[in-house]
Amino acid sequence: MNTTNIMIVGVGGQGSLLASKLLGKLLVSEGYDVKVSEVHGMSQRGGSVVTYVRFGEKVYSPIITEGEADVILSFEKLEAARWASCLKTGGRVIVNTQEIDPMPVIIGNAEYPHDVLTELQEKGVQIDAIDALSIALEAGTAKAVNIVLLSRLAKLFDFPFSKWIDAIEQTVAPKFVEVNKRAFSLGYNQ
Repeated sequence: MNTTNIMIVGVGGQGSLLASKLLGKLLVSEGYDVKVSEVHGMSQRGGSVVTYVRFGEKVYSPIITEGEADVILSFEKLEAARWASCLKTGGRVIVNTQEIDPMPVIIGNAEYPHDVLTELQEKGVQIDAIDALSIALEAGTAKAVNIVLLSRLAKLFDFPFSKWIDAIEQTVAPKFVEVNKRAFSLGYNQ
């Protein structure tokens, strides 16, 4: 069995670490050897956060290098572009269409490049763009963007829907379980 490589990328505070923990829990429950590794930038100040999730029969390293990612799950468009070089040929980017201005844009030294997804597509990258924020808000909280994105990722695998719900129940704080289950269902059924 080959190792599958998933990168979860975003901006600090978006819930990418919870998403990787939930995904790891699901994969372990399915009998895979799983390695999860986190790389924090200035995550507490809105900086880039990257998590690697690797799974297979036997996984020896938690790190994904350039050209190895099967899937990049991106919580923001610029983060998708920042990490696209890690995607392998034929890989896929699942991306939230939300735009979060990085510091150079905030202070007026740069403009947000709104055509970044088009540029990636022109380079042959498979893009699956979703307005995860709107779906999360429909479920009841903007903080469920991570779960909506996981629901889109879930469609790439043969794990039963119920296993994803079990992982949510085991990972998410009890008071947020129901809203996250709603967000997962809404995203999954899009």
